[in-house]
Amino acid sequence: MILGNITRDPETRTTPQGTNVTTFSVATNLRWVNAAGERQDKAEYHNVVAWRKLADICAQYLKKGSKVYVEGRIQTRSWDDAQGQKHWRTEIVADNMIMLDKAGAPVVDNQIDEATSQVSPEAAAEETINVEEIPF
Repeated sequence: MILGNITRDPETRTTPQGTNVTTFSVATNLRWVNAAGERQDKAEYHNVVAWRKLADICAQYLKKGSKVYVEGRIQTRSWDDAQGQKHWRTEIVADNMIMLDKAGAPVVDNQIDEATSQVSPEAAAEETINVEEIPF
């Protein structure tokens, strides 16, 4: 689970099998006061991958600077580039996403009614979170 801001506009691609995948990055911030009483800030950047209908929704509604809550699993993958160099990438594969901007953005998650390709009302009602109730 991460709560942060989108650092770049989401990018959407389609796999050869026709499945949509959207990638974006989320920055989370840590603030503390060190022993000398100085305020310290540190940002961490997380790569996020959303698939299928959640990918479509992320691409449509998220933009750079948006505040978002993402829930998913961590996955590390590797590949070889054209020069034979091995690359590694650790990502969060999103299961749920909630837009937290004040503009009254809708609640979105991966519980999709496949027959109508829409977010089910029960799923939207379950995932409603009041920002003031978040314990962190």
